[in-house]
Amino acid sequence: MEMAYRDRWKAEIAEMRRVLAGLAMKEECKWGKPTYTVDGKNIVILQGFKEYFALGFFQGALLKDRRKVLVQLGRVHAGRVMKFTTAKDIAAKAATIKAYVREAIAVEKAGLRMEPKKTSDVPVPAELRDRFRRDPRFERAFKALTPGRQRSYLYHFAAARQSATRVARIDKAMPAIFEGRGFLERR
Repeated sequence: MEMAYRDRWKAEIAEMRRVLAGLAMKEECKWGKPTYTVDGKNIVILQGFKEYFALGFFQGALLKDRRKVLVQLGRVHAGRVMKFTTAKDIAAKAATIKAYVREAIAVEKAGLRMEPKKTSDVPVPAELRDRFRRDPRFERAFKALTPGRQRSYLYHFAAARQSATRVARIDKAMPAIFEGRGFLERR
């Protein structure tokens, strides 16, 4: 898999590599993207998106973020990104980038991790509770899933704005749940 929009962000990739060059990390290619590691542990990743270029911090939620430059994308638990639109922007923020990366390295070396989310912390949509009441076999199948699989379904169901859409999503997911598959697992 190749990094998305690689050609669009060629100058930004080069500039970010220049900024990161002096830091005690090894550049590797993971998921088709330049990823920087320390002792085999992921620290940051370069990511190209349609509207911006990002420096992703694997444990970004644990950084102090004094300058308020880190952004959480979607429901990612620990990861955070710094967004950029030009190589000039990256060069201007080089000192900040280096300070954040140094902190990320320290977090990794200290072995710090985010507390895992508990499935019980994720609300169960009323439509799913109703389905459980009507179909105890389905409830048993759902509860037999791993906690991560349960959470992914709960997020997917709850993301629908309308009750009818939540019901449709539950109906569509039922065969996979009975088979013990997660939301993103293909047959």
